[in-house]
Amino acid sequence: TGPGGSGRTTIAAATALAAAREGTRTLVLSADRTDTLGTVLGAKTGPTPTQVTPTLTAWRPDATAGFRDDLAAFQDRASHVLDLLGASRLDPEEVTPLPGAEELTLLRALRDAALSERHELLVVDLPPTPQALALLSLPEELRRYLRRLLPAERQAAAGLRPVLGRLAGIPMPSEWLYETAARWDTELGAVQAVLADRQAVLRLVAEPGPAGTDAVQAASLALALRGLRPDTLVANRVVPEDWPAGLVAQQRKALEEWQESYDVRAVPHLGHDPRGDDDLGALAVPEVNDTTSTVEWPVVDHLAEDGVLVWHIPLPGALRDELDLVRRGDELVVSAGQFRRIVPLPSVLRRCTVAGAALREGELRIRFAPDPDLWPRTP
Repeated sequence: TGPGGSGRTTIAAATALAAAREGTRTLVLSADRTDTLGTVLGAKTGPTPTQVTPTLTAWRPDATAGFRDDLAAFQDRASHVLDLLGASRLDPEEVTPLPGAEELTLLRALRDAALSERHELLVVDLPPTPQALALLSLPEELRRYLRRLLPAERQAAAGLRPVLGRLAGIPMPSEWLYETAARWDTELGAVQAVLADRQAVLRLVAEPGPAGTDAVQAASLALALRGLRPDTLVANRVVPEDWPAGLVAQQRKALEEWQESYDVRAVPHLGHDPRGDDDLGALAVPEVNDTTSTVEWPVVDHLAEDGVLVWHIPLPGALRDELDLVRRGDELVVSAGQFRRIVPLPSVLRRCTVAGAALREGELRIRFAPDPDLWPRTP
């Protein structure tokens, strides 16, 4: 992923093509409404997977079709409720996707592609950074909302619904509501498992310069809050030394700053927008390797020395004044700058109280003291 205009689609296409040329069965996915991916590859892409080369497939799923199918299925299952309310059904022709439909469609396509195992490598052209961050967090947040609104334990009260319906004079929501929620939870869980796979690698794409530096810093902090770290920062459109001195100096300064914190791979500026196999091959993008973008958040036992457990959360780039923590039941709300995540506590910490926190060397360290009322007593 990367900021808008960084050339992320071009880098994704070049990465997929390079792997396919090595004989790896590769699928490249994009969520763009316009066929930017097809323009770069020199082959039209759309809702039906396109075979670009014998080992490279390109796919741009159609959010409109997927949304219509989901809505039709929902209307079929909720027909008796709609009839009760006197609501008329929507025709497929009058349906347009709601905000977020593209992201959900891409996630579903990614899940289906991963589970099919027809391809050895999946290259995903994520949207610009803000939308990509929202997409990566979507499965976790939706599952949390579902469980809060329709907790599984409420299904135990199914036998009371006929009685409540007679008292209220109207039919109560039937079992399909909980069945639908359970099905969505299962589907979202499969997507979340694909995103959390340790073999998944996330890369940032940015053009060296002040805007690119700001975007990289913000993206790195947001990803760290999700337990992710880019394996590579692709510096795209790096100009040669004989270009205007001001632009060269600006790019060199950004590259030097990036190299202090990232594995930076420079991709040269071709002097024109890359199009087709020859241009993509000339970009010399970094190869796909066996690294991981998953970052562990370990809980370290200091009970013997200090009487606390310490939860280590790496947050490179976080500022002390912009950090906020709120304990809410078995969850911890962590805010870092403009980003926030609600994190379930590890089981051992649910029996503890928060005893303090500190930010040191880009790592948030939260101290937990055992709660005497919940902690097992030693005889």
